[in-house]
Amino acid sequence: MFSKSKSANSKKDSEHSLNEIIEPKIKEVSENIEQNIIKRNENSPPSLLSTDLLIKGNLTTNGDIQIEGEVEGNIKANLLTIGKEAKIKGELNTDELIINGHVSGTIRAKKVTLTSSAKVEGDIIHQTLAIETGAHFEGSIEKSDNPLVKSEIKNNKLVN
Repeated sequence: MFSKSKSANSKKDSEHSLNEIIEPKIKEVSENIEQNIIKRNENSPPSLLSTDLLIKGNLTTNGDIQIEGEVEGNIKANLLTIGKEAKIKGELNTDELIINGHVSGTIRAKKVTLTSSAKVEGDIIHQTLAIETGAHFEGSIEKSDNPLVKSEIKNNKLVN
């Protein structure tokens, strides 16, 4: 005598089939957006900070930076190139770092290169390190599998 109405069942079926259509489309659109963003970053030219530029503050990018001027602040980038006349005071956090000028502060990078004109005062936490003859370095060096992650020792335990 009493039974569920057919309209309630058909409504659930239509919602289910609608989700089956919409969800894959949403995934596809999201993947296309991510791929376009990645392509733009790969093709974008490096940012250049010229010799007459002084920046007081932090710099953050997913791209590349070439610094010829002065920066007082922390820098986070993919590839960071420090020019011969450049002076940096702050923490550097980058995948790849090439130093030709003066850096004062902690360096965290997967790959670090100190050229013959480099002057570095501070600690270097790295995965790979190359130091050319003539480079000046004052500080400590620590090899790490994941140098970009800060870790601290508290109560004799390593904390990330």
